[in-house]
Amino acid sequence: MNNNQSGAISLFVTQLRNNIWSLGIPSFIFGIADRSIASLTDGYLSAIELVHLFTASFFFISWLSLKPEKSLNSGGLRTLQRYRTDLTLYQDEVYPCTAQARLLELQEQHLISQEYILPFPYLCQIYHLLNLKHLETIHNFSLNNLKVINVSDFQPTDSGGIIRFQTILDSPVNPLRIWRSPIVEVDLILHNPYTVELSIPVYGNKRITVIFNALPISDTEHRLCIDIYSNLGWPRPLLQILLHFASCLTLFEDLPYLQKIAERNVERLFSSCRASNQETMLLFKRFVDLYSSRIKPSQPMKVIEAAEA
Repeated sequence: MNNNQSGAISLFVTQLRNNIWSLGIPSFIFGIADRSIASLTDGYLSAIELVHLFTASFFFISWLSLKPEKSLNSGGLRTLQRYRTDLTLYQDEVYPCTAQARLLELQEQHLISQEYILPFPYLCQIYHLLNLKHLETIHNFSLNNLKVINVSDFQPTDSGGIIRFQTILDSPVNPLRIWRSPIVEVDLILHNPYTVELSIPVYGNKRITVIFNALPISDTEHRLCIDIYSNLGWPRPLLQILLHFASCLTLFEDLPYLQKIAERNVERLFSSCRASNQETMLLFKRFVDLYSSRIKPSQPMKVIEAAEA
């Protein structure tokens, strides 16, 4: 709960700072305009009036330079607010802590948000996100023959797990070769039953991080929220355009696969995962071990949580 309380305090302080700064702008403008009109009504601008105007203008420019965008950009703030609201609705007091702390850590790098209502059960999205092989098969076109060659590390956590795996750019004409090494280690993290993080190295210490929040609406629908973060030094508008396009393309590729998964029985999905020894399924197997007893095929997780509360 400490992380949750810390996040709430940080959000409150940031909102307060932003509101005070925003309120100061019209106040300064009104003050400068009032002094200007008062100084010019007699048609003569004295030295003391000129000093007053220059002083007010100097403080106004200084105030503008104090814009608190570096502490929390608007996209990161909206994402944190939405996340807190979602998890309140889903009555989850424990699991959000690590994910919210991660969002606070990444908020300065927030670039884009996308949100979709998809006509598939929530578990279909979770299975899809935690199955490493989908990067090779479902996204064969958008990732241009990227291959998963090795799972280098797996660490279970109290509410999920972290898997680190190596990928290789198998095609010699893959455009990703322009800015990344042929072989890199990617992190996939299950923060809680709803939140999955994909962290991709680009070059040097630069990364692109994608946070997925899959939230059940009913036994046939779920809401998918996609937030992308990066510390790349590229022009922000260019990055946003590229990432919006890439996110839409990968979602378009996902739809037939999600439909295929939706046609399978949930209990069969769980049992086949338990029997599997594939390294690429370790994170979904961890999800099954932690949460399968709380999920019924005919009910979304939020209904079960509400019943237990």
